[in-house]
Amino acid sequence: MADTPAAGSAPPGLVAGQFRVDFVAPLRDAGGGVEAFAAHDEQHSGAALMALRLGRFAPARERPITLLAGLNIPGLLLPLAHGVAALPDGTECGVVICQAPPGPSLAAAPRAWSEAELLASVLKPAALALDALAARGLTHRALRPDNIFRAGPGEAVVLGAAWAAPPASHQNAVFEPPYVAACRPAGRGEGSIADDIYALGVTLLTLALGHPPLAGLDEGAVIQRKLGLGSYAALIGEARLPGLLSDLLRGMLAEDPAHRPPPQALLDPSAARSRRVAARPPRRAQRPLMIAGQSIWEARTLAHALFRHPEEGVRLVRSLHLDHWLRRSLGDAALTSRVDEVVRQRGEQPPDDRRADATMVLRLVALLDPLAPLAWRGLALWPDGLGPLLAVSLGEGGELAGRLEEIIDSEAVAAWAQARAEHCAAPALRQGAQQQRLWLRRGGPSGGLARVCYALNPLLPCASPLLAGKVVARLADLLPALEATAQHPERRQGLPLDAPIAAFIAARQDGRPGGERGGAASDGVEIESLRLLARLQESFAAPPLPGLAAWLAEQMGPAIDTWNHRGRRAELAEHLRRLARTGQLPLLLALLDNPDTRAADAQGLKQARAALDRINSERARLAANARARRALATTLGHEIALGIGMTALAASLGWMVLG
Repeated sequence: MADTPAAGSAPPGLVAGQFRVDFVAPLRDAGGGVEAFAAHDEQHSGAALMALRLGRFAPARERPITLLAGLNIPGLLLPLAHGVAALPDGTECGVVICQAPPGPSLAAAPRAWSEAELLASVLKPAALALDALAARGLTHRALRPDNIFRAGPGEAVVLGAAWAAPPASHQNAVFEPPYVAACRPAGRGEGSIADDIYALGVTLLTLALGHPPLAGLDEGAVIQRKLGLGSYAALIGEARLPGLLSDLLRGMLAEDPAHRPPPQALLDPSAARSRRVAARPPRRAQRPLMIAGQSIWEARTLAHALFRHPEEGVRLVRSLHLDHWLRRSLGDAALTSRVDEVVRQRGEQPPDDRRADATMVLRLVALLDPLAPLAWRGLALWPDGLGPLLAVSLGEGGELAGRLEEIIDSEAVAAWAQARAEHCAAPALRQGAQQQRLWLRRGGPSGGLARVCYALNPLLPCASPLLAGKVVARLADLLPALEATAQHPERRQGLPLDAPIAAFIAARQDGRPGGERGGAASDGVEIESLRLLARLQESFAAPPLPGLAAWLAEQMGPAIDTWNHRGRRAELAEHLRRLARTGQLPLLLALLDNPDTRAADAQGLKQARAALDRINSERARLAANARARRALATTLGHEIALGIGMTALAASLGWMVLG
């Protein structure tokens, strides 16, 4: 996959050194929900291209972009490159370069399609493209009529681009299974090819009807209808479809992904029709359970109600209403026993522990409906959607960020996987949850929620305000962006390494030799910042960075003040200013972080203290001698005075006697 070259190695204005984006030529309805613009290959002429503009907090899909590079898959608009493009206002944005659509989308002129046309022009070419994706362990996740194109009547369709936004994030609830549609758009995850089969089935139905099914219902009502009736019955309603198409859709819209036909089976519609798996209808209760005004008849709809109203679920557990309904009305002894075990485990925790309540509801939802996503305090997501949802939280903050932090800190993914181990790779999910918690709890700016976010989103740009309009998704591009910021003295406030940059560096350096090394525990933040940036300059053989070096030199006052010798401090400050002109950060680090000169400074302090101790000792001795002499003089004075007094007394007595 072509990527953005290092600064200075490509012609200016080109993405990946090859593609030019024409931002004054937007391509309406071509990007599958993402802004699209005309693009041109400056090295080769060929098919029409487009550039898909990335959202600031909507990361591109790294695996498909990487694994589809250089391939030729008929019926699919493939990604060719990704990188950074300059906008007309001088700022930057991330883009994915793709093949452009060959014609209008299937939604451009709505009409009812015949069964024969649907099978020949839509189903077979779409199944071929999906089979090619499935063979590479990839999914599409953006199948719907307005993202499927064709050159003209009678031509085979081409699946649109789906690489420049989180998977399924632009899908309407009608085109997704209810267990996916219930999630936050960015948290729907890569899913499986069975999810694409479902979306293709809804697309076929839409084209057969000439209009989208369930039009006029909001997303919540669509999900509720699918869960209550089953997707096929909910979507078809009273419509009459040709027999072959009806049987195909019954399999493609199956609730259990394992019951949907694989893409290869759809290449022979008659064979796919015969392999439909009959699903057992859900057990229905004798009497409904009321939750938030909704009548609950099955375990599946109960799971969804508990997800949407977790506080009500906790109340039902504590009041024993849930237990009574499961035992007496639903009559599922095995399910009741598993639910009782979850409730018993909750009873071992403090009654006012909100996280324990959330974990209990999460486990209950997973037990009641193993096909359901992870549910945490009203937020639903699939585990592989955690990364994109974290990226959204960087922009939103607030409640979303708080709940995602709880999910990571509680290792909720591991608890969810354990409750439905037969439906997922529980050991891998548990290991991932443990690693994410370690990142979250790591001290300092290199840990926390941002560290997890950047680690899970390899193509997400750094969100630091210090980068001032620059898009930095690769570590190699960080120093050139900071150098550009350094050219504006008014922006050089504080250190050129804030918390987002520290987290970004830590995440992108994982696996690099020395990526996590630090200095001495006593080093201040100034030296640590300089050390990190100096290592980056060495690692990427970056050119001189005089602006960034001057910026760092301006902020090294606290580090210089740690030196003991006043004259040496003045020399260091002057030497630092001179070295900054070279633009070599390692030289600045060597000056301030030199063990030999540090040892000499410490030795000088030790010698000065020893000399001071000697002076103080001598002064104390002299003072003590002075006190002794004063005491002796006082004693002698007293003795002389006494002698004189005695002499005078003797003379007086002799005079009196001798008269």
